[in-house]
Amino acid sequence: MNSAIEMMLHRYNPKNNAERENAVREILQEIVLAGLSRGGFFEKAAFYGGTCLHIFHGLDRYSEDLDFALTEKDLTFKLDRYFPSIEKEFLSYGIDISIESKRTADDANVKSAFVKGNTMMLLMSFFPKNEDAKKVVSNQKIKIKIEIDVDNPEGAVTEYRYRLLPAPYEIQIFNEESLFAGKIHAILCREYKKHVKGRDYYDYLFYLKKGVKLNLRYLENKLKNTGKIDSSVSLSLNMVKEMLRDKFNAVDYESAKEDVSNFIENKSALDIWKPALFISTLDYLEASLF
Repeated sequence: MNSAIEMMLHRYNPKNNAERENAVREILQEIVLAGLSRGGFFEKAAFYGGTCLHIFHGLDRYSEDLDFALTEKDLTFKLDRYFPSIEKEFLSYGIDISIESKRTADDANVKSAFVKGNTMMLLMSFFPKNEDAKKVVSNQKIKIKIEIDVDNPEGAVTEYRYRLLPAPYEIQIFNEESLFAGKIHAILCREYKKHVKGRDYYDYLFYLKKGVKLNLRYLENKLKNTGKIDSSVSLSLNMVKEMLRDKFNAVDYESAKEDVSNFIENKSALDIWKPALFISTLDYLEASLF
């Protein structure tokens, strides 16, 4: 096995196939980021979302997807232009994957793709001394979803960070205040197909525990871009608090807890999730103006 992959595996102490699969997926995520970096992707785009928060800011929950946004709107942006650099990166570590675009309209605001690898083969490669990998269904796939918002509004603040593994690379990411604004936008605007996305609420508490302020200008532009508020409105912190209060009173917290429980170790932290808890957090919510 490649020495860089071995070093990355030292972060983990998986006890079963599910935990091994999570470890493999997180390593694959970072290889994707490295490949995108070497392909020049971060000259036009920035990393955000739960996986960004997990990798760069210590969020203590597992995250599945890789979310990006263009720093300047471009509805003609082609995500598949960067597939060769991702494939080349995986090839350099002897890892067999495939990349497929998700079909969307040419003018869609979000472009998507999936990186896929055979779960059994990956587990056997990463954990060659463990026999449990052979118990995995032979055609099962580890999938990493890549999404990029090509119509991201102005106002987000970005910064450059560096990672040393699997090999040194540079990446542009949203700063914490802009990440927090994006999370509050998701809470206010996300539509639920089945379960309430409890991961949004878990992340919201994480930001507040860290004392992160929200980028109010970026949140205003996001809410206007999705039609949540009128273009003439000047958003205030009190308005944000009132919108969140209404949301917190309406949430199905049992559904939210069911969604997030598979992504965290300390499930008892969810026991007190109820309207009163989240409404109480509004006293601690502060904003930054950029």
